[in-house]
Amino acid sequence: MESKLLTALNLGRAEGRPIALATLLEGKGQWLIDESSGGGASESTVLLARKAIAEDRSQVVDCEGASLFLQVHNPPLRMVMVGAVHIAQALSLMAARTGYRVTVIDPRGAFATEERFPGVDISNEWPDEALRRIGPDLRTAIVTLTHDPKLDDAALEVALSSDAFYIGSLGSKKTHRARLNRIERLGFDKAACERIHGPVGLAIGAKSPAEIAVAILAEVTQARHIATARATS
Repeated sequence: MESKLLTALNLGRAEGRPIALATLLEGKGQWLIDESSGGGASESTVLLARKAIAEDRSQVVDCEGASLFLQVHNPPLRMVMVGAVHIAQALSLMAARTGYRVTVIDPRGAFATEERFPGVDISNEWPDEALRRIGPDLRTAIVTLTHDPKLDDAALEVALSSDAFYIGSLGSKKTHRARLNRIERLGFDKAACERIHGPVGLAIGAKSPAEIAVAILAEVTQARHIATARATS
């Protein structure tokens, strides 16, 4: 790989940009492709590379009669939880095992500690401030778990203004209806409110914190695959 191309690749990865390195398996030719630049590659190569980025999968493809290796360099999936509660403890472990970089936000310092959340990014900022700093993108899932409108609603206001592929909130159907009424009063329309999965998690009859965490992760996984299918269709 040319040093100039390697430098550009490392810079893109450091900036958290989804990138694919396209390499001809026979002959010479390498191109760095992202959502804004084709790097001088053919239109067919660019389309295949961006499809691989959306699928989050490196692969060998046939392009214009030549074999091409598409090496995908996506930033990590992220899961941001608001509320350092028991469900978050279970969910953070499961999400990390599934490949997510986990952040737990809770201004209540006694709850959000390294002892309770080992190996997890912890923020004691107010949820809206933390989320603005994090900058949720298309590879980010956001889950609010506090049952406290002061914390959850502040997070949801930022989440709904972002590209997060999943937004979910803990609470009963009655709680969720009240939540949607508050969110609408903040100026969000019905389509925006429908982005919030509530009650959070797939309906599997979950009762314990660990079971609820399983239901949430299952719904997040489902949402991610649906988003990927839409992006590549």
